[in-house]
Amino acid sequence: MRWLALLLLAGPAAAETLVATRTIRAQEIIAAADLALDAAEFAGGTSDAALLVGQEARVAIYAGRPVRPADVGPPAIVERNAILPLIYNSNGLTISTDGRALDRAASGEIIRVMNLSSRTTVTARIGPDGAGYVSF
Repeated sequence: MRWLALLLLAGPAAAETLVATRTIRAQEIIAAADLALDAAEFAGGTSDAALLVGQEARVAIYAGRPVRPADVGPPAIVERNAILPLIYNSNGLTISTDGRALDRAASGEIIRVMNLSSRTTVTARIGPDGAGYVSF
């Protein structure tokens, strides 16, 4: 009988999920004011605002919908069609030229960049300085 009383007293754990307070367009930076806790639990949602604040929305997030960590990412520092330094560095040899970014990217992401001198498309990792680093 005692175990029955314990089962009745122990209810489901209250789960909260962060939802958008307004429609957040793709490529917008998420602020703390854009988020609110909802008592419902949504699949893939989170209650940790530190994971979301300061991140860039990768997709449109509508008001009242959960904000999932998969829907956000680090803010882009290179825009599509931006001119950026394209750098190859190997065994003490450094070659630098200008390139045109063919995609948007955050630091650490790999994108396609067109070498403006040769019109060749290469793959480069974007550095924290906004330059594209090519390696073979």
